[in-house]
Parts: sequence; C-alpha cells; structure tokens
Amino acid sequence: MSNSLLNVNGIEVIYNHVILVLKGVSLNVPEGKVVALLGGNGAGKTTTLRAVSNLLAGERGAVTKGSIDLRGERIEKLSTSDMVERGVIQVMEGRHCFAHLTIEENLLTGAYTRKDGKAAVAQTLDKVYNYFPRLKTRRGAQAAYTSGGEQQMCAIGRALMASPSMMLLDEPSMGLAPQIVEEVFEIVKDLNQREKVTFLLAEQNTNIALRYADYGYILENGRIVMDGAAKDLRENEDVKEFYLGVGGGGDGDSDENGDASPRKSFRDVKSYKRRKRWLA
Repeated sequence: MSNSLLNVNGIEVIYNHVILVLKGVSLNVPEGKVVALLGGNGAGKTTTLRAVSNLLAGERGAVTKGSIDLRGERIEKLSTSDMVERGVIQVMEGRHCFAHLTIEENLLTGAYTRKDGKAAVAQTLDKVYNYFPRLKTRRGAQAAYTSGGEQQMCAIGRALMASPSMMLLDEPSMGLAPQIVEEVFEIVKDLNQREKVTFLLAEQNTNIALRYADYGYILENGRIVMDGAAKDLRENEDVKEFYLGVGGGGDGDSDENGDASPRKSFRDVKSYKRRKRWLA
C-alpha cells in the first residue's frame, strides 16, 4: 500500500515479562485511509493499538521484537505525549470521559497540548460541534449524566480537539444501540473524507467495520490470520461464516447417515478451517 503513514513490522508484545500476547503482528496503515483490526475478544486488537500509541507500559507490557514506524521514524521508545505531538491520538475502549466535567470542559481538555492559540482552539471546537450537534446541545451537562452514545461522541470529539493526523479507535461500537453505532461510523467516515484523518480502529462488529473501512486485518490469538481490502473480506467465505454470521455449510460435511450436517460452530471447526485455508 502506497503513502504509508504507519508500519508495524513483526512485533511481539509481552505482559509481565512472561505472557506473550502478540506474535509477529505486521500491518500497514496508508495515509488518509480507514484500516480495521478485527477479531474476537482477546485476539490482541487493543494490545496492537496500545503498542502503536505507547500505552503498554501502564499495563506492564512491552514490545520485545519487531519495529513500529510512523512516517519512517521508529517510535517504540517514544512517550505517549511524544505520540500526541506527532498527531497520533487514541480513543480508549469504554468511552472514558471525565465524569465530573461538562461535555465542553471534556472537549477542551483535548486541546491541552495545542500551541496555536485560543482562536484556533475555538475554531476546532465549532468544528466538533458541527460533527456532533448533540454535544453542542448537551455541552453544559456533566459527562456522567449523558448517554453512552453522547459519551462516545465526546471521547472522539475530545481526540479531534488535538488536531490529530491519525486516530486510534478502540471498540467504538461497544455497548451502543445500532442506530448510534451507525451515527458514530458515519462521523468517522466524514472525518476521514473531509478532515483527512487516518483511522486505525479495533472492532468486534466486523459487519459495520468492513462497511466503512478501506482495508482490514483479522487477528486471532495474537496473530494476523487474514488481511485484504474491506470489500474482498466481506465476500470471503470464512469471514462470512465466522465473523458476519452468514454462509457456512459449504464444505460438504455429512453425518454418519450421509445426511448434511448442520452448520458447525466456530469453535468446532476453526482449527480445521485455519489449517486448511488460512495457515497452510
């Protein structure tokens, strides 16, 4: 992929000096694109994002092999604040807002590192309210008393206040109603297309992620088992069966009486499938 912004090259991540979580993960994020990290709980998606944003140390984790390059610069040894200065902002899983602050106060904390003056910050705040009109309506409300969707919008808006070139989004759909999820992803699309923000997002909701992403990587047990253009992954039979909840039964399996077997669960067949198709 051309115009690469971020390159992750064969990284291994270990927690507490003993627990190997990522095992040779490589991925590429081109500038101006939306790249999705897909997979179930515990696949290694959040760890991958934390490796990029250098938040691993707070979890007693470390990149022990491989390299991570941002615009050709090795970044594994940089601090999280160094990453913010380089325009890389992470929105954590779970809609982390300062509960006691109002929505607007939360948003303004995102501009803490800005050095371009109050007028520029005010302009960005107006832009955030443009993207998130609900936040403008609720700007005087304490974050603790707003809905889950409003808190997620606040977390993304706060990241936008830092004028990022790249945003790392961790499970943006988690715990939200489908209509709100759609709204959040539409805003991601707008930010990508109109503000040219590059996105690397970790998401269990494969269906919606592949609708909005340009490219996707599927993680299982700390390894990337498949990657490709989002439209190709949407049509892939394994992805359909195991992550989109459609398809399956195409292997001609039958029971001892010769009757067609019912569709098997992911747990039943994943080892066989992976050896046969993905990890051969």
